[in-house]
Amino acid sequence: MPFTRVQLEARERQTLAPYAQFSADTRGRLYPEEPPEWRTQYQRDRDRVIHSRAFRRLEYKTQVFLNGSGDHLRTRLTHTMEVAAISRNIARALQLNEDLAETIALAHDLGHSPFGHKGEVVLNKLMKGHGGFEHNRQSLRIVEELEQKYPLFKGLNLSWEVREGLVKHYTSYDHPSKRDGFDAKSSALEAQVANLADEITYYSHDLDDGLDAGLLSEKKLCKDVRLWKQANRLVTKQYGDMADESRRYFIIRCLIDGHVKDVVETTEKRILDAGVKSADDVRLQSQPLVRYSTKRRELNLELRNYLYKNLYYNPVVHEPNLRAVRMLEELFRYFLKHPEAMGERVRQRARKEGWNRAICDYLSGMTDRYTIQEHHRLFGLKI
Repeated sequence: MPFTRVQLEARERQTLAPYAQFSADTRGRLYPEEPPEWRTQYQRDRDRVIHSRAFRRLEYKTQVFLNGSGDHLRTRLTHTMEVAAISRNIARALQLNEDLAETIALAHDLGHSPFGHKGEVVLNKLMKGHGGFEHNRQSLRIVEELEQKYPLFKGLNLSWEVREGLVKHYTSYDHPSKRDGFDAKSSALEAQVANLADEITYYSHDLDDGLDAGLLSEKKLCKDVRLWKQANRLVTKQYGDMADESRRYFIIRCLIDGHVKDVVETTEKRILDAGVKSADDVRLQSQPLVRYSTKRRELNLELRNYLYKNLYYNPVVHEPNLRAVRMLEELFRYFLKHPEAMGERVRQRARKEGWNRAICDYLSGMTDRYTIQEHHRLFGLKI
């Protein structure tokens, strides 16, 4: 016999830690719905994210290298899938709710603009005085407002806990956890896991893409990055001489394994020291409990600085992205001057929230290639 939702919820009670977020304890959805029969509430949320249009568009959005630069380089979609996998692994080890951590991870970049973080920066600049732009808030906006596929409500009507997990910064006045009588300072542990899994993923796999593109070298990494040097020594000791592709793969796998082990061990100790007994106890903590050890954080900072210097601002990566981002700026200004060029749905949103926000929503939802196509259509210029 298949598991019913009630049986799945009972299994969570038996296997998860008391400070995990139980799906049966969800604070619900903005629009009430009948509960799923064969899935938990968070499993329903996961499926809704995966079936959203915003999720599919991630396939054609830049991670580091401009989308289309190479068949094996990561896109925003492959990055998201890798974050989800690491989130599940950490959540499972800590006896947290894997489905919730996975769902937050799958949805965390839905609001990302085309052309990576440089696209986010330029949209934020263009929206100065109109609420700004930040991709985490935009992810929340997409699941609450912009997805239009259900007849009885706007957005995806995700559970409260998933929406809470999409907003990283608790200074935000509109954070879902800021409610009467409850001054939350942190997210649930599953959201914290997804957040740190994002960092683990992009630094480790950006190394892989940088090596694949020939912009980074193992020789220099061994000299300048202690994490790489340590992992290289361990892999060489275990396996000896290897083909370049296999060696790089195993070194990066070793890096990720080391990150995950460090996070699990550090977090377990912090949870015990904090004495939390429930998910709401976690939310009242002044600092996140899911963390690296001090030493690992120091080593990661060294890696981060190396990547910024040698990869993210390498002219091969930086200059095409800058040219592409200028397209976003030109399209934004064009649509402000020519609102008649926008579709009816955008015009409807503009009447409610203003042209700047409506245009920002439209542009941030574009894929890299569609942005380039639209710019070429309107200006006759290629990247």
